[in-house]
Amino acid sequence: MSVFKKLGFFSAFIFPALVITGYYLGGWWNYMAVAHAFIILPIIDQLFGIDTTNVPKDKAPLISNELYYRFITYIWAIFQFGFVIWGCYAIASGTFTSWSELIGFTLGFAVVTGGIGITVAHELGHKKDELERFYSKLLLMTVCYMHFYIEHNRGHHVQVATQADPATSRKNENFYAFWVRSVFMGYKHSWHLENERLRRKGKSAFSLGNDMIWFNLLPILFVAALTAIFSMIAGTILWSVAIFFFTQSILAFTLLELVNYVEHYGIQRKEISPGRFERVTPIHSWNSSHVVSNFFLFQLQRHSDHHANAIKRYQVLDHYDESPQLPAGYSTMILIALVPPLWFSMMNSRLEQWHGENEVVLG
Repeated sequence: MSVFKKLGFFSAFIFPALVITGYYLGGWWNYMAVAHAFIILPIIDQLFGIDTTNVPKDKAPLISNELYYRFITYIWAIFQFGFVIWGCYAIASGTFTSWSELIGFTLGFAVVTGGIGITVAHELGHKKDELERFYSKLLLMTVCYMHFYIEHNRGHHVQVATQADPATSRKNENFYAFWVRSVFMGYKHSWHLENERLRRKGKSAFSLGNDMIWFNLLPILFVAALTAIFSMIAGTILWSVAIFFFTQSILAFTLLELVNYVEHYGIQRKEISPGRFERVTPIHSWNSSHVVSNFFLFQLQRHSDHHANAIKRYQVLDHYDESPQLPAGYSTMILIALVPPLWFSMMNSRLEQWHGENEVVLG
């Protein structure tokens, strides 16, 4: 892989740099990260275009095992943990002079923890290495979405592109209805999956071995500790720290759900017999190979290959011409998804073309 591409994956750190710089500059500068994500990045994405080149098959194993690429994700996990503590400090310091500043700071913060942080957690959560899995859980703790570790790996990847999957958006389903179903049904299903795991081992669902119990407790304990520490320093109870933490968490996992909505809109796998579906292939997720946004998102937009080969590392994910292609990168598409009529007018014709090519009966 070229030096340009290798360095490109460090571009994700631009976003927290913008949040931090905006905070110290004050005022409308707090919106720099949001502006970069949803105005500047889409423009740059269109200017640089699409990269459909793949890592040669004979070089993929070597590049896949390079520590450099894992190192970037490790650094991000450690950085984000400190970044969240710094964010709570910024809130505790009480330096914001207006609601507009605070809103800009919180939105930009969620772009970092949700747009980049959950993407890294997603990458690490698929790996077998215990350190990578630990970092995945650490990142998800900072956005109160630790159950994603269970539901995504043992639920979504099994049921994707079927009616049973809460994270697969349906045709003509708007994002807001999808958000409610995906968030609450995904959470419920993660309890079911974890309870079933314990039952198979002959353990009680109420035991300390139930990961879902810990996944619910740890974010609360984390923010309680931060609130207590900053409150002791200030000499008064700072509820603003907890409010900020939970607000940025909701915004962060809402970004994740927007990505889920975009990635899987309307795609269905063929049911080959009652309850049995065809194998997941690169045609069962929307794909985007826009070069710049893929640097920021660790090639998450090559989602078709990820679902076909879930354990594959981000740096060697392939582009497939036969995959359904999004007309733009995620930054643009999630903005469009927030306006249902615009989304439907843009995506339904593409979806119908996909169904026609793959002979799936529309529901």
